[in-house]
Amino acid sequence: MAELIATTPCDGLGLPLAAGGAALDEWLPGGIWSIAPYGEGPQVAQALVPLGLAWPEPGRMTQAGGARLAFAGRGTAFLIGAAAPDFDGAAAVTDQSDGWAGLRLTGPAAAEVLARLVPLDLRPAAFPEGSAVRTVLNHMPLCLMRAAEGFELLVFRSMARTAVHEVAAAMARVAARS
Repeated sequence: MAELIATTPCDGLGLPLAAGGAALDEWLPGGIWSIAPYGEGPQVAQALVPLGLAWPEPGRMTQAGGARLAFAGRGTAFLIGAAAPDFDGAAAVTDQSDGWAGLRLTGPAAAEVLARLVPLDLRPAAFPEGSAVRTVLNHMPLCLMRAAEGFELLVFRSMARTAVHEVAAAMARVAARS
């Protein structure tokens, strides 16, 4: 009988990497739940109270303890790092944990590296800590968040190898310019 071995999404991809003033490593966010409320109502806000979270404004995330609720598109947020509470039928809730690969890009040149891959203004004034958006990493769907320690990226698990390759190539280009 075959033995299955659990691996992380970026296992075997050569992480961590460092070049050009940036460092890339795997980020293991814990559980990821998609939350899509069915409408305006107090049930969603009430369900989030025990977690210490509030529904995020577009382009932002709320955090409490190790949990966060990140904007993930119109009427949708990702609950990251905590189990989903009971929304008592007020929201569609799906477990997305196994579908995403997490990466963390840090260092003084992290924004310069990402600027080569995402169509966003990543300056702190335009994309401050606590920002969260759905965008693209070159050609791949991306959830991008700015945390205190740098940028956190969520890409589809099936695209983890390509994402690491793209970010590593951008890091090499930044390193070549310095």
